[in-house]
Amino acid sequence: MKNLIDYKEIKKLVALMEEKELSHFELEIEGFKVKLSKNQKNALAVDSLPWMSSPSPDGGISDNPGQPAAEPDAPNKDLHYIMSPMVGTFYRSSNPSSPPFVEIGETVKKNQTLCIIEAMKLMNEIESDIDGVVEDVFIENGKPIEYGQRLFSLKSV
Repeated sequence: MKNLIDYKEIKKLVALMEEKELSHFELEIEGFKVKLSKNQKNALAVDSLPWMSSPSPDGGISDNPGQPAAEPDAPNKDLHYIMSPMVGTFYRSSNPSSPPFVEIGETVKKNQTLCIIEAMKLMNEIESDIDGVVEDVFIENGKPIEYGQRLFSLKSV
């Protein structure tokens, strides 16, 4: 089998991820698979994307680009919210025939995958940043989402 990708090309992929501020990249060619991910703690800040609009409480786009999304209701201080770090399509499982990564009432661990957001044909795994119990899922599978939109609420354990 011919060598399909070399170290220099992988370095170029990493540089492209940094340039485009991607958190996850996967490539598969003829059985050869490369999967690159970086720490989700360094999520993009809205202020770094002045051209981007934020979601409004009704799910539309805000007239105030660069401003965080308004909350649809007062946040519950006992809950921790997982917000979308990007615009894309929300998926609860890795493929249509697989069960969801998490269900309401399920206990999750820090760094456990909760969902996938597809952005520009790249699949980005969104992980929990705390140990907790899933209280709510705010988005339907396969629906578009905006930066800063609520995905899940977790109760700390």
